Amino acid sequence: MNWIEQALQRLNAEIAVVVTVMATQGSVPRGPGTRMVVFAQGEAGTIGGGHLEFQALAHARLWLSGQTTQARLRQVLGPSLGQCCGGALDLHFERVSASDAARLREQLNPVRIPLALFGGGHVGKALVNALAPLPFAVRWIDSRDEIFPTDVPDGVDCEHSNPVQAAVADLAPGSRVLIMSFSHAEDLDVVMACLKRLREQADLPFVGLIGSATKWATFRHRLEDRGFSAEEIAHITCPIGVAGITGKEPEVIAVAVAAQLLQTL
Repeated sequence: MNWIEQALQRLNAEIAVVVTVMATQGSVPRGPGTRMVVFAQGEAGTIGGGHLEFQALAHARLWLSGQTTQARLRQVLGPSLGQCCGGALDLHFERVSASDAARLREQLNPVRIPLALFGGGHVGKALVNALAPLPFAVRWIDSRDEIFPTDVPDGVDCEHSNPVQAAVADLAPGSRVLIMSFSHAEDLDVVMACLKRLREQADLPFVGLIGSATKWATFRHRLEDRGFSAEEIAHITCPIGVAGITGKEPEVIAVAVAAQLLQTL
């Protein structure tokens, strides 16, 4: 269970105060719309940490105890807070209970970007876990129905597709695509399906293929033989992952690829 659901569950038994960053100026830890939920004991989420958050927590608990009803608080990140960011935040405080749970779930959950992950192997499994706390809605696709684990994180939909490339046709517009199936033949089929969709709709902003430079050279020649232009082929990113991370362990690759995906947002 993620922190949002844990906080909403606690609302069934106790009240809380939601602290929201309403506006910012200059350099600040988090942007407008960032929220945390404060209980008499404990809190969920963060608006940036440090003394800024310490002051916000103290003010929220004054609300909970009925010692204040001041709903707005401006915090300047200067020497008085021991944070030299130099910016300022306007914070809003709202007392909430179980009756507010549905609205809060919508407010607290981030907007998720569609992401199609082709391949349920070791790297695919590591990627699903790495992406779980990030703002992606993962559609996990494989031609082998039995490959998916029984416990997958929130925001992940498992899909059996045979042939696997058939799933490309109905991907959500704006989907990021990662290709790492169990065979190079399937990888090539998915790459070609993505290139055909890009040719017709141009709505897949990132298509990444796992593999070495040698694999990509072979794929590039095969794609050329199938009539794709150099400009079209250039839409495929291979190898994947941010530069400078050289480890080959699935978890290391997953972190490097997750960071690269965040750069596309």
